[in-house]
Amino acid sequence: MQNRTIKAVDFFCSGGGMSFGMQQAGIKVIAGIDFDESCKETYESNIKDAKFIHADVFELKEKELEKNLSLKKNDDKLVLIGCSPCQFWSIINTDKTKSAKSKNLLVEFSRFVKYFRPGYVVVENVPGVLRKKEESGLNEFIEWLKTNGYSNPHFKVHNVNNFGVPQNRKRFTLIATRLSKQEIQPIEIEGEKLTVKDVLGEENGFPKIEAGHKDLTTFYHSVPNISDTNKKRLKKVAKNGGNRFGFSNDPELQLDCFVGRDDSFKDTFGRLWWNKPSPTITTKFFSISNGRFVHPEEDRALSIREGATLQSFPKDYIFKTMSIAKTARMIGNAVPPKYAEAIGRAIINANA
Repeated sequence: MQNRTIKAVDFFCSGGGMSFGMQQAGIKVIAGIDFDESCKETYESNIKDAKFIHADVFELKEKELEKNLSLKKNDDKLVLIGCSPCQFWSIINTDKTKSAKSKNLLVEFSRFVKYFRPGYVVVENVPGVLRKKEESGLNEFIEWLKTNGYSNPHFKVHNVNNFGVPQNRKRFTLIATRLSKQEIQPIEIEGEKLTVKDVLGEENGFPKIEAGHKDLTTFYHSVPNISDTNKKRLKKVAKNGGNRFGFSNDPELQLDCFVGRDDSFKDTFGRLWWNKPSPTITTKFFSISNGRFVHPEEDRALSIREGATLQSFPKDYIFKTMSIAKTARMIGNAVPPKYAEAIGRAIINANA
């Protein structure tokens, strides 16, 4: 029987990956907060009975949230969750100027933890936030937790493949409670780890499609088109794990940027392996030139629904946008729901 007495507020909720997993574990999610209003419809369509609050956490005040959600301070049954956008601390070599503001999001989230002193605190982010724990504010936050009743916080980098997600994705996770000295850790699954063939392919409900296919149903098995030259390139990439070396000796198809650079960006134009977990699903998983995101057999990138499935979203999860790029960003930035469920179940068990 589900324990609905524990409730959660999900900061930086995006399309609801963390909230959905928490609900599956039996936690009542009362609200999600995000600056991106385009997430609202998707969030509210899937996270039943939860309120979407459109707000910039830099401007949101503790008393405002307290009144809006009728929250109480020192509530043993409250979980505050902060999975802030993490591009600034990512190891991926991107322009950090756009994401510079995001580096202080953990500090802003900690304001609410210090004000409400909830029974439980959850933080999920890229591993880089741990490597840079001084600059990110993580060190100070952990020290505050330890000296304010959250005496044994769990903080570690986990691979979500150990928790029922068919993907290699390493994430920093902090779980803290002031209700006991017990360390709370996400609950790993037993048995074989999931791979691509466990969830994708025709036998798993994904009909064969070609590049440029538009699926106007809620299943959203859509994929962008690619140029004729890229179609020729993919025909030369070996099935089931092949890479761009398949066309590197063809002067018409080899890209100038890769000439003499066989050791660089090996995953570009690369196919997934059937018998391995997928690589990390990023916000650009729909693009064949942004990583190993080519279907294991078909000559196209992953579809929107395939990317969502590799993130462990259920197939009936509804994405309320018809923009492939926006939906992919929502999916790539999400906390995989199965991993969120593993965190939620650990909290439920600790409360039992």
